Amino acid sequence: MTIRTTILAATALLAAGTANAEGLKPARAQSVDLGTLAGVAYVMPEAEGYRVVVTLAPRAAAPAVRFEAVLAEGQRVTLSAPRGLGQAADAVEIARKGEAVTVAPARTRAAVQEAAALN
Repeated sequence: MTIRTTILAATALLAAGTANAEGLKPARAQSVDLGTLAGVAYVMPEAEGYRVVVTLAPRAAAPAVRFEAVLAEGQRVTLSAPRGLGQAADAVEIARKGEAVTVAPARTRAAVQEAAALN
């Protein structure tokens, strides 16, 4: 996939979905902002849970990175991007509660920063 194709796909997905309190809906996208990385997240129901797909790219033209996870009821996952030394990471949390999947800024930025510092 070329950078141009990735940007066009991300733009189309962003136009199709907006951030709102209702959370993600199947085949609808929501924007994700991790500081120097930006992209979209969407969810697709599967037999074993909801597959969450996040595609991120640096704000400068570069290839995108994709993250996928299947979330069962009550599960959540945090995506983070490190920043400068001593700064909290930019992070979002994707959580499933019942039929709803939400994308929101991570609640515990300090915990994400500590985990990133261990690496």
